[in-house]
Amino acid sequence: MQINLSGHHVEVTDSLRDFVNTKFAKLERHFDHINNVYVVLTVEKFNQKAEATVHLNGTEVHASAQNQDMYASIDSLIDKLDRQILKYKGKITQH
Repeated sequence: MQINLSGHHVEVTDSLRDFVNTKFAKLERHFDHINNVYVVLTVEKFNQKAEATVHLNGTEVHASAQNQDMYASIDSLIDKLDRQILKYKGKITQH
């Protein structure tokens, strides 16, 4: 799994990069067929926004989350992506 991390109006530090890598490793445990992940971290006045697009075999999953703390927005982003990926995995195994 290749993670492309970029920041918009925010500097992507090593601690942020490590946090994102460890959180996305959780997604890889649930579903092995993740090809690419594009993550954009954005700061808009008081809101910290995290967006991600996950390329799976056959489809894409997109989610975004906002919070006043960047780490909290990344956590909620991972939760949303996890739900969507597990739903997709359930559809594949059902057919």
